[in-house]
Amino acid sequence: MSLFKARDWWASVLGEGEEFDQGCLCVGDVDNSGSGYDKIVVGSFMGMLRIFSPHPAKPEEPTEADAQLLEVQLPDPIIQVEMGKFVSCSELLHLAVLHPRKLSIYAVSGTAGNVEHGDQYQLRLVYEHNLQRTACNMTYGPFGGVTGHHFICIQSMDGMLMFFEQETYAFGRFLPGFLLPGPLSYCIRTDSFITVSSTRQVECYRYETLAVATDADTRQDSDQQSKSSGKRLTADWTLVLGEEALDICVPNTSSAMSSIFVLGERNLFCLKDNGQIRFMKKLEFNPSCFLPYGSVSEGSTNILMCNHNNMLLVYQDVTLKWAAQLSCVPVAVRIANFPELRGLVATLSSDGHLQCSYMGTDPSFFTAPKVDAREVNYDEVDTEMKMLQKVIREATKTQGDTVCPECVLYSQVKIKSRSAVQSPKVTVCVQPPLAVTQDQFVLDSMGMAVFPFLAYFLSQCKFNLPLRLVCYPSSAIKNAKYKITVDTNKPPINLNEVFPDFSEKSEKNDSSALGFQLITGSRVIVLASKTSQRYRIQSESFEDIWLVAKELVQRFDRHFASLGVKDFQNSFTGPIPLPEYFETVDHHFELRVNAQKYQDLLSERAVQFRAIQRRLLTRFKDKTPGPLQNLDTLMEGTYRQVIALADAAEDNRERLIQAFTRLRSATHLLILLLSLWQGLGSEQTAILEATLLPLLQDTPQLGWEESVDAAVSHLLKSCLSRSPKDQAISLSTGPLTIPKDMSRLKKHITLLCDRLGKGGRLSLTSEANVPTTVMMPECNPVNPNL
Repeated sequence: MSLFKARDWWASVLGEGEEFDQGCLCVGDVDNSGSGYDKIVVGSFMGMLRIFSPHPAKPEEPTEADAQLLEVQLPDPIIQVEMGKFVSCSELLHLAVLHPRKLSIYAVSGTAGNVEHGDQYQLRLVYEHNLQRTACNMTYGPFGGVTGHHFICIQSMDGMLMFFEQETYAFGRFLPGFLLPGPLSYCIRTDSFITVSSTRQVECYRYETLAVATDADTRQDSDQQSKSSGKRLTADWTLVLGEEALDICVPNTSSAMSSIFVLGERNLFCLKDNGQIRFMKKLEFNPSCFLPYGSVSEGSTNILMCNHNNMLLVYQDVTLKWAAQLSCVPVAVRIANFPELRGLVATLSSDGHLQCSYMGTDPSFFTAPKVDAREVNYDEVDTEMKMLQKVIREATKTQGDTVCPECVLYSQVKIKSRSAVQSPKVTVCVQPPLAVTQDQFVLDSMGMAVFPFLAYFLSQCKFNLPLRLVCYPSSAIKNAKYKITVDTNKPPINLNEVFPDFSEKSEKNDSSALGFQLITGSRVIVLASKTSQRYRIQSESFEDIWLVAKELVQRFDRHFASLGVKDFQNSFTGPIPLPEYFETVDHHFELRVNAQKYQDLLSERAVQFRAIQRRLLTRFKDKTPGPLQNLDTLMEGTYRQVIALADAAEDNRERLIQAFTRLRSATHLLILLLSLWQGLGSEQTAILEATLLPLLQDTPQLGWEESVDAAVSHLLKSCLSRSPKDQAISLSTGPLTIPKDMSRLKKHITLLCDRLGKGGRLSLTSEANVPTTVMMPECNPVNPNL
């Protein structure tokens, strides 16, 4: 026979650097459109879920970008996706997404668009199950003969089958003699589950046997199970394969007879319901995935099989009927029906090449145009053109210079190249307030490419949330650990007038003291002096002072502005509370160091665990195995250490997130005090915020300490330098790494405050370092000893 290349009907490259496996692809009418056509659902190990409705472009036209209906970033990796009737109160298809520790059921719906931009699709979570064990794969079906609905069975990494009757967890059973998980499938005709164990044999368990077996609250060996708590779990039948299995599939080709197909590393097996071999095909290649489906011939089954030689093979039982060349090695293959063509082969590779192809000759997409013999009336066309131009001019005059936030521009860019370019990438860059629906495009090839996108205007609005969202009135206490004082140039005022939303619970209507209880548990108190123009803010927590202090300064400004006072001013006379601030910095840095230690220890224990696993597997595979020599005890101890270290690392990660939040609040307080101390304007305050708060959150690659140290060092060598010679010193261009200790950072922050106190000003220009004459106080507010 001849060898042909599979015809590309539609293709797409999914993401960059993402990974996929055989469970990451499924097809079906996921949005329940009722059209009888399929959509393609793809999930990746990076947690990206995509839904496609492929359709080809006409000859000499580019592929349309609207084939992708939905793209959602989920927080956890996606192991497997399936479609079924998973909701008890509905017979519609829903999408089941399996994560390592969670099963989520989604409803996909589409809304018809009002304009030419197309339909809008959304993903709605119906329910989810949090798994107590790490999942490996799942299967679904009408377990127990239920009609109109589907149940789900999940196999964990430690050999437990967890059964979910839609929104309810039913029961769990451990497979006897389990070591490593294998493929899992469900046979409707016999109501049984088929898997391949680590002993390289096919095992079949009936659903009824699983339901009445011993409860699996804890992991027990099959010989130690209590006979009083239920029946021992035994397989209905077993069959020795002698090799590892890649996949199991039970196609619904006939209601009277079902075949069980098992794809091994070197052979293809077809089994009967009772485990007897119907036929076996020895393979001369390394298969990657397969899919049995119904044949037009009675009593036979067609099989799609892909291998690592980029080949797509079609078998009818054991006879090879067709072979075609693919562009990549698929890890999953499905058959889908689309409006233009039915029976397309959808394949997905491990690096995200999604392709819909067919085997045979190219169908004709040419459609003869309709004959229009009517003559054109040029006078009517000219009149209509003038009328449309008049409407455009009137609309332009009406809008003037205003910008409509809902204006959308449909753009189409054409790129030509004299030579072919493999997988080019195109990036669309626009300046605010413009934005585009898609800023990156990956093209298959580049002779002439056309890709459309939408550009639209963005509107932004900033507003302040009420303080009552995070705190509520509380009784005022007189003593606290941390205190700061804010001075004003106007006589003291009633605090109840400034904080009318917190005055209803004040003690004896005292206008000189006001308490705030934060939802985190700490209290902040504001005390007004009766003889001077000073206000003290104190709390048991240093970082919690910031929010109330900021609100107090802002409300003072608004209060006096409403009275028509133009010369009102807030100030801070010091000293700057750097020792208290450095306590927060040290706590955050200590948790970062601990996180690195936990990561190193986990890596060491993981290497040790894998080494023990390899030695155990070598002994188990030996025909005459020797004694384990306490390798099992060592493996169990190492496993417990890995779990304990992982729990400690997770606890440290949560504490690190809380510590960074406290550090941000303390840094905001330091910025507020510095701006009040030196009367910094909005531009200088913005530079100070960008310097001390360069990150929204820590990452394993970059942390707050090294980022702030580099930014403060730049200011000390530029606008806050003592001489032009210091400005000429270039900064180090090496990578930023976590420092060994906090002495350097503390020294630089102290110098920053010291030079601001001596008249230095923050600026991004090179002319900022202009010597200024200032009146120095007798004592430095940053450090009284300076």
